[in-house]
Amino acid sequence: MNSPTHPPAPAPDRTIWRIQACFLLISAVVIAVAVASIRNINRSMASSDWVNHTHAVMLEVDGVFSSLQAGNGASMAFVATGDARNQGSARAAFADMAEHLEVAKALTRQEPPQHELVLRVEALANRRAEFDRSLLGSQPGAARSLLSADAGGDAMGEIQRAVEKLTEQEMALLADRDRTSFLQAQTIRWTVWSGVALDVLLLGGAGWLVSDALAARRRAAAVLEEANRLLETKVRERTAELMASNENLTTENLERRWVNQALEHQLRYDQLIISSITDLVLVVTKALNISRMNPAVVRLTGREPQELVHRPLAALARLAEQPLVDPLAQALVDGQDLREQAAWLEDKRGRKIPVRLSLFPLRDRDKVVGGVVILRIMPQDAPPAEKATPA
Repeated sequence: MNSPTHPPAPAPDRTIWRIQACFLLISAVVIAVAVASIRNINRSMASSDWVNHTHAVMLEVDGVFSSLQAGNGASMAFVATGDARNQGSARAAFADMAEHLEVAKALTRQEPPQHELVLRVEALANRRAEFDRSLLGSQPGAARSLLSADAGGDAMGEIQRAVEKLTEQEMALLADRDRTSFLQAQTIRWTVWSGVALDVLLLGGAGWLVSDALAARRRAAAVLEEANRLLETKVRERTAELMASNENLTTENLERRWVNQALEHQLRYDQLIISSITDLVLVVTKALNISRMNPAVVRLTGREPQELVHRPLAALARLAEQPLVDPLAQALVDGQDLREQAAWLEDKRGRKIPVRLSLFPLRDRDKVVGGVVILRIMPQDAPPAEKATPA
């Protein structure tokens, strides 16, 4: 026996999962863009700080050389004029130079090559400043002698070359940091625009998924509506068929009840007819055992039904002649009637009463299942009946 087939289970709806995945990707892209932008902004700020730092170093180094030149000029003017104001200006200029040197050393402490140049400028500048201070503290005649013997022009040129070299290095660093800052700005722009473009694509994909899901739901709703419509039609047709079947069954039940009633009436009429017959009527099985009888048997023999039911017919009536083959049994086997056979009946007191015996086979679907025996009492003065032959 084949097992019943079941319809395949519907595939799970993954639209919500896909939309959630799109929004997760969008969130991840936004976070990645934000992190990259923050990092690039921090690097750009660091580059800007380095640019400012480079400019500060260059300004301080220029301040050292400018202060040294101012102090040197004031010293020369003091030697030439002996004016005390030039002496104060020179000392103030040397103080500014010392301050610019300290700031420059602090700014270049993390840059060994530039720091070494600052230290060299400091040594040269301090040496020149010490010479100028010696001029400021000497008498005019001695100061002129020191000045005439001074080879300070070469010292100032060396200081200027060191300052120019330091400035060139700082300018190179400045150009490199400007290029790095520009690249970082470009990276920030590309990162932001790439993230925006990717987010737009993902949002478009999410919108397409939503639109496709809505269209699929509309199609499913239309299919379901059509299925419901067909189901309603089939239900109406089936309901009409059931109503017609119920009407037919009601009619059949009514007809069957009428038939049963008619059969009951017929049986009751048959029973009344059989009970009203004065002849003795017995129903026997195929083995010639008594199964039923009419009241005439009880009235004429004095025997109750319980005394005769299930007993052989020979206990009540027998044929007058007994051949080797029992005509009654042979009639049931052949399915033929046996009529008006001479027989005698024995009542309860043992008297033998002459009767005429007739046997009619009972059939069920062309099969003999028993018979009906009719015993007719013969008058006492009637002549003996001629021998009857089976019909």
